[in-house]
Amino acid sequence: MNPPDRIERVVFLGTPDESVVALRALATAGFDIASVITQPDRRRGRGAELDPTPVKRAALELGLPVAHDLSGILDLGADLGVVVAYGRIIPASVLQELAMVNIHFSLLPRWRGAAPVERAILAGDERTGVSLMEVAEGLDEGGVYAELPVEIGPEESAAELRARLAVLGADLLVDRLRCGLGPARPQEGDVTYAAKLGPDDFRLDFTRPAEEVARTVRIGRAWTTFRGRRLGIEAARPVDGAGEPGLLVGTTVLTPDGAVELIEVKPEGKRAMSADQWVNGARPDAGERLG
Repeated sequence: MNPPDRIERVVFLGTPDESVVALRALATAGFDIASVITQPDRRRGRGAELDPTPVKRAALELGLPVAHDLSGILDLGADLGVVVAYGRIIPASVLQELAMVNIHFSLLPRWRGAAPVERAILAGDERTGVSLMEVAEGLDEGGVYAELPVEIGPEESAAELRARLAVLGADLLVDRLRCGLGPARPQEGDVTYAAKLGPDDFRLDFTRPAEEVARTVRIGRAWTTFRGRRLGIEAARPVDGAGEPGLLVGTTVLTPDGAVELIEVKPEGKRAMSADQWVNGARPDAGERLG
């Protein structure tokens, strides 16, 4: 369904922190937000109280109505649905009655799917961007209304890049809604998919080149093992050197092609600390390895 030329009343669908940026931008710009739809409250730990999503917290702060499902969405009189990392499939029956746009954190059709920021970093891409696109039945297959390319910093983490793209995407959204979306152009180019990340995607493999290992650290939640216990790697960088995979020399870990200098680590059951502090406490023996 094509959106109307003039957009005044919208319904917002989103869940995590990066969605909040666009929600606040729409409210600040004066758009009438009929409802905010987000995922249900969840318990974050055993016995913990129910925790609302970041979008729900922001919506309540802004005095906006909140719902946890799409029932009644077509009765709100909205001109457009705005989707930012909602995390659920929108039924075709809804899309046939209400036009929706999505802020996607890549330059489509590269990295359609759930983890475009992380996949771009893991692949060593030098640039990415945001795409303002129409929501279609297929996974991120809709036409593109506007896009904004950006360079990826050589040491930029996924969290840093995602935060930057969230601001750029919100600005692009507000600008295009004010000026009129116009026609969407079909996506052109080779399609790649950003599959959801699993536990093994975060485990460091020191048989790989140091640049690849460092990129895995940049996506967050990277881990390895030391003396049979899990060791989180919070920050690291590639440096010169090469040798036996995983060999620990001071705060440096060797790979067959380069080495990785550990900057910040998080031992199992402990707080994050500098790599120097960890080495001073763990006192690794000569020849000990990670992984």
